[in-house]
Amino acid sequence: MKRILFVLALALVSAAASAKVELPNFLGDNMVLQQQTAVALWGTATPGKKVTIRPGWTRGKTMVKADPETGKWFARVYTPAAGGPYDIVISDGEKLTVHNVLIGEVWFCSGQSNMEMPVKGYGSQPARGNEDFIVKAKPSRPIRVCKIAKHSMTTPQDTVITEGWKVHSPEAVANTSATAYFFADYLQSALDIPVGILESDWGGSSIETWIDEKTIREQFAGEFENCHLQTGKVDPNRPHQEPCLLYNGQVHALVPFTFKGMLWYQGETNRGRPEQYIRLQTAYVKMMRELFQVPDAPFYFVQIAPYPYNNPSDWLSGYFYEAQQKTLETIPHSGMAATVDVGEFGTIHPCQKPAVGKRLALLALEHDYGVKGIEADAPTYKSFTVEDGKAIVQFNVGPLGLNPMGCEVDGFEVAGADRVFHPAKAIRKNGTSFKVWSPEVPEPVAVRYCFRNWGVGTIFNACGIPVTPFRTDDWQL
Repeated sequence: MKRILFVLALALVSAAASAKVELPNFLGDNMVLQQQTAVALWGTATPGKKVTIRPGWTRGKTMVKADPETGKWFARVYTPAAGGPYDIVISDGEKLTVHNVLIGEVWFCSGQSNMEMPVKGYGSQPARGNEDFIVKAKPSRPIRVCKIAKHSMTTPQDTVITEGWKVHSPEAVANTSATAYFFADYLQSALDIPVGILESDWGGSSIETWIDEKTIREQFAGEFENCHLQTGKVDPNRPHQEPCLLYNGQVHALVPFTFKGMLWYQGETNRGRPEQYIRLQTAYVKMMRELFQVPDAPFYFVQIAPYPYNNPSDWLSGYFYEAQQKTLETIPHSGMAATVDVGEFGTIHPCQKPAVGKRLALLALEHDYGVKGIEADAPTYKSFTVEDGKAIVQFNVGPLGLNPMGCEVDGFEVAGADRVFHPAKAIRKNGTSFKVWSPEVPEPVAVRYCFRNWGVGTIFNACGIPVTPFRTDDWQL
């Protein structure tokens, strides 16, 4: 027995002596670090040893001590203005070199299938025209992507599954989220600096699965019946829809990676619970900002696109559009990319992801990077009055006003006191208002626009951003 204990002790000593610096698998070669901030770096080293970090952009160094028992260490390192590539040397006596690191703008991208849908499209749903972006991708272009693999867990994990950061090769572009990629493509072209995308998504996922257990228990207690938090068992058919599971498996280990902002494309799975979604999305953003220690990080999300579901004329999507827009009031520094003009009747995954990515990028360029002369925010309903049996609908819109001019547009409906809506004619009155009427409603009391499951937006601002669906009434669903 003594000999066995001696051998075990010798093995432990040998293992400790041979320990070396290691980083999480999403911190490594080819990564992009957020510019001009104190970025988080962490890992393990020989327990109790001093860890020295020497970034290639400075002669200075950062020194921390590894935990004497676990070997864990954490540091914050100040980054310069955008540039690179650089190497970072980390040593506890034995060196680890991280190669080809760029400094630029880093965005965290998450959601369900419309975020997950890659540039190459899905097998049965090709993304028309995207092949040009794939075949022309050059590794020298400073766009990098790190994709987190699908992984649902009942407890928070300290590691994620990923192949690390990929350079801008055709294969990497083909497999990157189309929404995230076209955002990065537009942003990088406009700013001419490196852009990094950290992608974590899962098709069909609910928003509550991306939220941690603490938030769910404190703010949504009892609202999710028959989930694993109550039963102790996970439904094997829907692990990506149970509260907390994707946070545990695909987000927790990333904390507190440093990024500029967040992109979010999700909502179809929660479409039947619009009022709850306002609270869920607000809680999600608050949680992410607190955990990642980025209290001012911008949050830009995509409005779900029109789709008939089981009934094109049903109102349910309209109420969800409204709920998404209401989160702009509950989430500071947020913005919404409107998509009412880019839906496709035959698929819930519309192929016009370049337009979606561009609209997200325009929001960031105007509100975070100081670009002037654009109107990135979607025009929204402001008020309405009635003149001679016609509704005059006023919009919140930039100084260049609304389009189109001089022709009737579709999508409007009006109702009288009987609360029955009829298709309406509409024409621009001036740059900020439209005149709306129906011969069947001599005294309109309510107006709705593209408020059903299926509709196509026909009114735009000067940047081609569509007016968001709206209603003037507060009638119950």
